[in-house]
Amino acid sequence: MKHNPQRPTIRIWDLPTRLFHWLFAASVIGAVATVKVGGSWMDWHLPLGITALVLLVFRLVWGFTGSRYARFSSFVRSPGATVTYLRKQHRVVAPGHNPLGAWSVLALLTVVGIQAFTGLFTTDEILTQGPLNQFVSSDVASLMSSIHRFNEKPLFLLVGLHLIAILIYALRGTRLVPPMITGDKPADQLPPDTPAARDDVGIRAWGLVLIVILGSIGWWLIELGNSAGMSFN
Repeated sequence: MKHNPQRPTIRIWDLPTRLFHWLFAASVIGAVATVKVGGSWMDWHLPLGITALVLLVFRLVWGFTGSRYARFSSFVRSPGATVTYLRKQHRVVAPGHNPLGAWSVLALLTVVGIQAFTGLFTTDEILTQGPLNQFVSSDVASLMSSIHRFNEKPLFLLVGLHLIAILIYALRGTRLVPPMITGDKPADQLPPDTPAARDDVGIRAWGLVLIVILGSIGWWLIELGNSAGMSFN
């Protein structure tokens, strides 16, 4: 029987980037689901929203301090370069995010950031309020609440487009999900001499330190929100 050697792969996504991706998706979906279901599930809306915000800030910092393909400098391109990519995409292979995907990532981070940030100041004037609502005027709280409600629409749109893009790439033979689980892409699907991303103990330790620091701030916000909610009731 003919021997089939294992297909060689190259590490593209470091572990902190992969963990961010799935935890961020889970927290955003969870925050949306809990507010739609309502009732006692609303108790989870604030913690999940703050978790999404903490992870978003982590990704912004990681975009400058993380491994090669996680850095914004490796995939964010100008609109002109993005148009050029669209014209030649059948001949251009990006190890990480391609230029079009980069704009999708930035748009999604921006919309989720607006949703999570405004949520810190919102109130339904009945049972729920954000942890920082107590520090702003009623006019500011009302404005933040309005933005928070309206911003759902572009959030749903971008999430939908993200899922459609994953499906389209899969139909074209490019699977985006497995590399975000394993961290690796087949070497024969990448440009020659593509360097591997750093994913050693050092980079993982830095990711852990960063999330512990940001997580501590997030925990403080959750506790502040819980105390504000008790006084509000």
